[in-house]
Amino acid sequence: MTLKEIAEALVAGCREDRTRENLDKLYAPDAVSVEPTDTGTGRETVGLAGIHGKHDWWDANFDVPALVVEGPFLHGDDRFAVIFDMETVHKASGERRKDREVGVYHVKDGKIMREEFFFGG
Repeated sequence: MTLKEIAEALVAGCREDRTRENLDKLYAPDAVSVEPTDTGTGRETVGLAGIHGKHDWWDANFDVPALVVEGPFLHGDDRFAVIFDMETVHKASGERRKDREVGVYHVKDGKIMREEFFFGG
């Protein structure tokens, strides 16, 4: 797949609630995911199984009643960015938040090798 095809597939999957399917389709087995802060297990997660685990944790702890996905924004032949505007509800506390973040995705050999997330201030 080309960079543009990968980027468009990732965005479509986020919009259509097919994120899990995209992990196996678009990510390299040794991909790295980097969060802007430590949520209890470190900032970096290495490997597709670990990234699936991050998604399991998210799904267990948060509902997302509203999500707007902007992009993709291509950069050269190996990166793209996506903007996420979301409303989340923490399942345990009921706390509702609005968040905005940017995901930057690095692609090599037709697979996402690294994703980095940046939160809005």
